[in-house]
Amino acid sequence: MQRVVVDPEVPRDVADLFRRNGPLLYRLRTRRPPRDANEPRVPGILMGIFGGTAALAAGGLVVAGAPLPASAALLTLMISMYLFILGVIYLARKPSPADSVERLLYAHSRHWQGRFLILEDFDYDARHLLGRVQRAIDHILRSRVNAMGMLDSVRNSVMLPAEEWEIARLLTKLSALRAKHRNLARGGRSPEVVAAMAPLERALAASEAAVLARVEALERYAGHVADAERALRSQGQIEVLRAHLPEYEQLVAETGAARFSGPEIGHLSEDADLLRRALRESVRSAHEAFRHLDG
Repeated sequence: MQRVVVDPEVPRDVADLFRRNGPLLYRLRTRRPPRDANEPRVPGILMGIFGGTAALAAGGLVVAGAPLPASAALLTLMISMYLFILGVIYLARKPSPADSVERLLYAHSRHWQGRFLILEDFDYDARHLLGRVQRAIDHILRSRVNAMGMLDSVRNSVMLPAEEWEIARLLTKLSALRAKHRNLARGGRSPEVVAAMAPLERALAASEAAVLARVEALERYAGHVADAERALRSQGQIEVLRAHLPEYEQLVAETGAARFSGPEIGHLSEDADLLRRALRESVRSAHEAFRHLDG
């Protein structure tokens, strides 16, 4: 499933918050903003009215000559009720963790409006392309060859998120324009309208092709990285086999089977050399693809 795409200029902690809460970001767009943390659910004026009533009632009993214990008991009861209401109001005003996340997300989404894109910003075709982009980027950044520094890992960590954002931004524009284009053509088109819309359709198709080319360039880079991953994994397996080669050679010598297996065992070294060259070639191809993508 596609994740929220965030402008690389957004702080990392905010970007991570957006990516973790894509569905909530959509809900915030389509409903009333969350209640402010300082807005009481029970009007504070009721507290003042109740407290004043309690004091007047107790004072009235004393003036009317009611026994002091009865007045004290009534006052104690009224104070207890007053404190109970204060507790209820506090609990009503205290935000739950979910409310806190929602308010924080709402505040950040207002501040960074236009700097993040959610799934609903893309039409079906754009979502498909975005998925291809994100899968390619994830494969590159999570690869062993990238972690080992065999690729330009620093530039990858900077350039690839920027490329994801730029492609996503273009895809949202294409999505919006395609929707408008469909609406324009919905009411039926006369030959004159068809002729007038032809240049617009060519411009739209050219833009779609240009974005697709960027996606495919990213996928080619990921393909070269995958080749390097396979070569690195195979090289490691061959090196493990070579480490056990003396054991096999000793066994062959002791059993007198050298005339059968000598040439076959010798191929291990040749295979290892071939894989080293394949790994170097894969990494070189990945670097070339990176330069093409960067350009």
